[in-house]
Amino acid sequence: MTAWIILPISLSTFSITGIWIVYAMAVMNQHVCPVENWSYNESCSSSPAMPGSPKSCCTLEDVPLISKCSTYPPERCLFRLIGAGGARTSLTLAASPPLRYSWDPSSPPWSSEPLAPGTLRASSLLGGPGRFRVDYAKSLHYMGAGIAFPGRLLFVCLQCVLTYHAAASPLDGWMAHLRVSLTAVALISLVLSGVFFIHESPLLQHLAAVCEWVFVIDMLVFYGTFAYDFWAGSIPTDTLVAALQQAGSRGCKSPGSSSTSTHLNCTPESMAMI
Repeated sequence: MTAWIILPISLSTFSITGIWIVYAMAVMNQHVCPVENWSYNESCSSSPAMPGSPKSCCTLEDVPLISKCSTYPPERCLFRLIGAGGARTSLTLAASPPLRYSWDPSSPPWSSEPLAPGTLRASSLLGGPGRFRVDYAKSLHYMGAGIAFPGRLLFVCLQCVLTYHAAASPLDGWMAHLRVSLTAVALISLVLSGVFFIHESPLLQHLAAVCEWVFVIDMLVFYGTFAYDFWAGSIPTDTLVAALQQAGSRGCKSPGSSSTSTHLNCTPESMAMI
Protein backbone atom coordinates (compact mmCIF):
# COMPACT_ATOMS: atom_id res chain seq x y z
CA MET A 1 0.00 0.00 0.00
CA THR A 2 3.00 2.36 0.24
CA ALA A 3 2.76 2.87 -3.54
CA TRP A 4 -0.07 5.29 -2.77
CA ILE A 5 2.60 7.72 -1.48
CA ILE A 6 3.23 8.68 -5.11
CA LEU A 7 -0.14 10.46 -5.29
CA PRO A 8 0.37 13.24 -2.70
CA ILE A 9 4.03 13.66 -3.60
CA SER A 10 3.24 14.02 -7.30
CA LEU A 11 0.33 16.38 -6.57
CA SER A 12 2.55 18.71 -4.57
CA THR A 13 5.68 18.44 -6.72
CA PHE A 14 4.12 18.78 -10.14
CA SER A 15 1.69 21.51 -9.08
CA ILE A 16 4.40 23.68 -7.52
CA THR A 17 6.65 23.16 -10.53
CA GLY A 18 3.78 23.78 -12.93
CA ILE A 19 2.60 27.09 -11.47
CA TRP A 20 6.17 28.42 -11.41
CA ILE A 21 6.49 27.46 -15.07
CA VAL A 22 3.24 29.36 -15.71
CA TYR A 23 4.71 32.38 -13.91
CA ALA A 24 7.98 32.17 -15.87
CA MET A 25 6.08 31.94 -19.17
CA ALA A 26 3.96 34.96 -18.25
CA VAL A 27 7.08 36.98 -17.36
CA MET A 28 8.97 35.99 -20.52
CA ASN A 29 5.90 36.72 -22.66
CA GLN A 30 5.67 40.13 -20.94
CA HIS A 31 2.17 39.51 -19.62
CA VAL A 32 3.20 40.36 -16.04
CA CYS A 33 6.21 41.86 -14.29
CA PRO A 34 8.62 39.80 -12.16
CA VAL A 35 7.91 39.36 -8.46
CA GLU A 36 11.22 41.03 -7.59
CA ASN A 37 10.11 44.21 -9.34
CA TRP A 38 8.78 46.80 -6.86
CA SER A 39 8.81 49.86 -9.14
CA TYR A 40 5.60 50.79 -10.94
CA ASN A 41 4.77 53.70 -13.23
CA GLU A 42 1.53 55.44 -14.10
CA SER A 43 2.06 54.64 -17.78
CA CYS A 44 4.72 53.30 -20.12
CA SER A 45 5.93 54.28 -23.55
CA SER A 46 4.55 52.45 -26.54
CA SER A 47 7.96 51.12 -27.57
CA PRO A 48 7.94 47.34 -27.09
CA ALA A 49 10.43 45.64 -24.83
CA MET A 50 12.95 43.14 -26.12
CA PRO A 51 11.17 39.82 -26.91
CA GLY A 52 11.93 36.97 -24.52
CA SER A 53 12.92 39.25 -21.65
CA PRO A 54 10.95 40.67 -18.67
CA LYS A 55 9.25 44.02 -18.89
CA SER A 56 11.42 47.01 -18.04
CA CYS A 57 8.45 49.32 -17.44
CA CYS A 58 5.57 48.11 -15.26
CA THR A 59 2.14 49.53 -14.49
CA LEU A 60 -0.63 48.49 -12.11
CA GLU A 61 -1.94 46.13 -14.81
CA ASP A 62 1.29 44.14 -14.70
CA VAL A 63 1.15 43.07 -11.02
CA PRO A 64 2.07 39.33 -10.95
CA LEU A 65 -1.13 38.02 -9.40
CA ILE A 66 -1.71 34.34 -10.16
CA SER A 67 -4.90 35.22 -12.03
CA LYS A 68 -2.99 37.59 -14.30
CA CYS A 69 -0.20 35.08 -14.85
CA SER A 70 -2.80 32.67 -16.24
CA THR A 71 -4.88 35.13 -18.27
CA TYR A 72 -3.33 34.74 -21.73
CA PRO A 73 -2.23 31.72 -23.76
CA PRO A 74 -0.07 29.68 -23.72
CA GLU A 75 0.32 29.88 -19.94
CA ARG A 76 -3.44 29.84 -19.44
CA CYS A 77 -3.72 26.41 -21.06
CA LEU A 78 -1.05 24.95 -18.79
CA PHE A 79 -2.65 26.52 -15.71
CA ARG A 80 -6.04 24.94 -16.48
CA LEU A 81 -4.40 21.56 -16.99
CA ILE A 82 -2.72 21.87 -13.59
CA GLY A 83 -6.03 22.77 -11.91
CA ALA A 84 -7.95 19.93 -13.54
CA GLY A 85 -5.22 17.40 -12.76
CA GLY A 86 -5.02 18.57 -9.15
CA ALA A 87 -8.77 18.26 -8.69
CA ARG A 88 -8.82 14.68 -10.02
CA THR A 89 -5.84 13.73 -7.87
CA SER A 90 -7.57 15.19 -4.80
CA LEU A 91 -10.64 13.04 -5.39
CA THR A 92 -8.42 9.99 -5.88
CA LEU A 93 -6.65 10.76 -2.61
CA ALA A 94 -9.93 11.10 -0.73
CA ALA A 95 -11.25 7.85 -2.22
CA SER A 96 -8.10 5.83 -1.53
CA PRO A 97 -8.57 3.16 1.18
CA PRO A 98 -5.25 3.80 3.00
CA LEU A 99 -5.91 7.49 3.63
CA ARG A 100 -9.52 6.92 4.73
CA TYR A 101 -8.38 4.12 7.02
CA SER A 102 -5.72 6.35 8.59
CA TRP A 103 -8.36 8.95 9.39
CA ASP A 104 -10.70 6.47 11.09
CA PRO A 105 -9.40 2.89 11.56
CA SER A 106 -12.72 1.82 13.11
CA SER A 107 -14.67 2.49 9.91
CA PRO A 108 -14.62 0.20 6.82
CA PRO A 109 -12.03 1.21 4.21
CA TRP A 110 -14.84 1.73 1.67
CA SER A 111 -16.70 4.15 3.96
CA SER A 112 -17.82 7.29 2.13
CA GLU A 113 -17.64 9.80 4.99
CA PRO A 114 -14.01 10.92 4.35
CA LEU A 115 -14.92 11.81 0.75
CA ALA A 116 -16.42 15.13 1.91
CA PRO A 117 -13.10 16.96 2.57
CA GLY A 118 -11.56 15.76 -0.69
CA THR A 119 -14.67 16.70 -2.64
CA LEU A 120 -14.55 20.15 -1.05
CA ARG A 121 -10.98 20.69 -2.15
CA ALA A 122 -11.57 19.31 -5.66
CA SER A 123 -14.65 21.49 -6.17
CA SER A 124 -12.67 24.55 -5.06
CA LEU A 125 -10.18 23.80 -7.85
CA LEU A 126 -12.71 23.01 -10.56
CA GLY A 127 -14.96 25.93 -9.67
CA GLY A 128 -12.14 28.28 -8.80
CA PRO A 129 -11.12 31.62 -10.25
CA GLY A 130 -9.24 30.02 -13.13
CA ARG A 131 -12.56 29.28 -14.84
CA PHE A 132 -13.28 33.00 -15.36
CA ARG A 133 -10.81 35.38 -17.02
CA VAL A 134 -10.29 38.46 -14.89
CA ASP A 135 -10.18 40.73 -17.95
CA TYR A 136 -13.57 39.61 -19.29
CA ALA A 137 -15.58 38.43 -16.25
CA LYS A 138 -14.08 40.31 -13.32
CA SER A 139 -17.08 39.95 -11.00
CA LEU A 140 -17.36 36.19 -11.65
CA HIS A 141 -13.60 35.83 -11.23
CA TYR A 142 -13.63 37.54 -7.84
CA MET A 143 -16.69 35.52 -6.81
CA GLY A 144 -14.88 32.32 -7.73
CA ALA A 145 -11.80 33.42 -5.80
CA GLY A 146 -13.99 34.21 -2.79
CA ILE A 147 -15.27 30.63 -2.86
CA ALA A 148 -12.09 28.77 -3.86
CA PHE A 149 -9.53 30.21 -1.46
CA PRO A 150 -11.65 30.01 1.73
CA GLY A 151 -12.78 26.56 0.58
CA ARG A 152 -9.18 25.35 0.43
CA LEU A 153 -8.50 26.89 3.83
CA LEU A 154 -11.53 25.10 5.28
CA PHE A 155 -10.25 21.87 3.74
CA VAL A 156 -6.88 22.09 5.50
CA CYS A 157 -8.57 23.05 8.78
CA LEU A 158 -10.64 19.86 8.56
CA GLN A 159 -7.47 17.90 7.88
CA CYS A 160 -5.83 19.36 11.00
CA VAL A 161 -8.79 18.26 13.11
CA LEU A 162 -8.69 14.77 11.58
CA THR A 163 -4.93 14.55 12.15
CA TYR A 164 -5.25 15.36 15.85
CA HIS A 165 -8.23 13.00 16.13
CA ALA A 166 -6.35 10.08 14.57
CA ALA A 167 -2.97 10.75 16.24
CA ALA A 168 -1.74 7.56 17.91
CA SER A 169 2.01 8.23 18.29
CA PRO A 170 4.37 11.14 19.02
CA LEU A 171 5.25 11.30 15.32
CA ASP A 172 1.55 11.72 14.50
CA GLY A 173 1.43 14.59 16.98
CA TRP A 174 4.39 16.30 15.33
CA MET A 175 2.70 15.95 11.94
CA ALA A 176 -0.44 17.54 13.39
CA HIS A 177 1.65 20.45 14.72
CA LEU A 178 3.31 20.87 11.30
CA ARG A 179 -0.06 20.98 9.57
CA VAL A 180 -1.40 23.53 12.05
CA SER A 181 1.67 25.69 11.37
CA LEU A 182 1.10 25.47 7.61
CA THR A 183 -2.56 26.31 8.12
CA ALA A 184 -1.64 29.36 10.21
CA VAL A 185 0.67 30.60 7.46
CA ALA A 186 -2.11 30.05 4.91
CA LEU A 187 -4.64 31.96 7.02
CA ILE A 188 -2.32 34.92 7.60
CA SER A 189 -1.27 35.14 3.94
CA LEU A 190 -4.87 34.86 2.73
CA VAL A 191 -6.10 37.61 5.07
CA LEU A 192 -3.19 39.91 4.18
CA SER A 193 -3.71 39.26 0.48
CA GLY A 194 -7.36 40.32 0.76
CA VAL A 195 -6.51 43.42 2.82
CA PHE A 196 -3.79 44.56 0.41
CA PHE A 197 -5.77 43.73 -2.73
CA ILE A 198 -8.65 46.14 -2.05
CA HIS A 199 -6.28 49.12 -2.31
CA GLU A 200 -5.22 50.71 -5.59
CA SER A 201 -1.65 51.34 -4.46
CA PRO A 202 0.84 49.49 -6.69
CA LEU A 203 2.96 48.62 -3.66
CA LEU A 204 0.01 47.10 -1.79
CA GLN A 205 -1.15 45.29 -4.92
CA HIS A 206 2.32 43.80 -5.27
CA LEU A 207 2.25 42.72 -1.62
CA ALA A 208 -1.13 41.11 -2.29
CA ALA A 209 0.41 39.15 -5.17
CA VAL A 210 3.29 37.97 -2.96
CA CYS A 211 0.85 36.87 -0.23
CA GLU A 212 -1.25 35.04 -2.83
CA TRP A 213 1.79 33.11 -4.04
CA VAL A 214 2.74 32.27 -0.44
CA PHE A 215 -0.79 30.98 0.18
CA VAL A 216 -0.83 28.73 -2.90
CA ILE A 217 2.66 27.30 -2.31
CA ASP A 218 1.81 26.72 1.35
CA MET A 219 -1.36 24.83 0.38
CA LEU A 220 0.53 22.61 -2.03
CA VAL A 221 3.16 21.80 0.60
CA PHE A 222 0.30 20.88 2.96
CA TYR A 223 -1.10 18.44 0.39
CA GLY A 224 2.33 16.85 0.12
CA THR A 225 2.20 15.96 3.83
CA PHE A 226 -0.47 13.37 3.00
CA ALA A 227 2.43 11.11 2.03
CA TYR A 228 2.92 10.60 5.77
CA ASP A 229 -0.64 9.27 6.13
CA PHE A 230 -0.01 6.69 3.42
CA TRP A 231 3.29 5.70 5.02
CA ALA A 232 2.12 5.57 8.65
CA GLY A 233 -1.52 4.65 8.16
CA SER A 234 -1.36 1.74 5.73
CA ILE A 235 -4.15 -0.79 6.10
CA PRO A 236 -2.98 -4.05 7.69
CA THR A 237 -3.12 -6.99 5.28
CA ASP A 238 -5.66 -8.96 7.31
CA THR A 239 -7.95 -5.91 7.49
CA LEU A 240 -7.72 -5.38 3.73
CA VAL A 241 -8.43 -9.06 3.01
CA ALA A 242 -11.47 -9.04 5.29
CA ALA A 243 -12.70 -5.82 3.67
CA LEU A 244 -12.35 -7.21 0.15
CA GLN A 245 -14.06 -10.47 1.12
CA GLN A 246 -16.99 -8.61 2.64
CA ALA A 247 -17.29 -6.26 -0.34
CA GLY A 248 -17.05 -9.18 -2.75
CA SER A 249 -19.70 -11.19 -0.95
CA ARG A 250 -22.08 -8.25 -1.22
CA GLY A 251 -21.56 -7.95 -4.94
CA CYS A 252 -21.52 -11.66 -5.79
CA LYS A 253 -24.36 -12.94 -3.65
CA SER A 254 -27.45 -13.77 -5.72
CA PRO A 255 -31.02 -14.42 -4.55
CA GLY A 256 -31.47 -17.96 -3.26
CA SER A 257 -27.77 -18.69 -2.97
CA SER A 258 -26.32 -19.91 0.30
CA SER A 259 -23.63 -18.05 2.23
CA THR A 260 -21.25 -21.02 1.80
CA SER A 261 -21.47 -21.02 -2.00
CA THR A 262 -21.15 -17.25 -2.09
CA HIS A 263 -17.99 -17.41 0.00
CA LEU A 264 -16.48 -20.06 -2.24
CA ASN A 265 -17.29 -18.14 -5.41
CA CYS A 266 -16.24 -14.70 -4.27
CA THR A 267 -13.15 -15.29 -2.16
CA PRO A 268 -10.81 -16.07 -5.10
CA GLU A 269 -11.92 -12.89 -6.87
CA SER A 270 -11.39 -10.88 -3.71
CA MET A 271 -7.94 -12.34 -3.20
CA ALA A 272 -7.08 -11.59 -6.83
CA MET A 273 -7.80 -7.89 -6.25
CA ILE A 274 -5.02 -7.54 -3.65
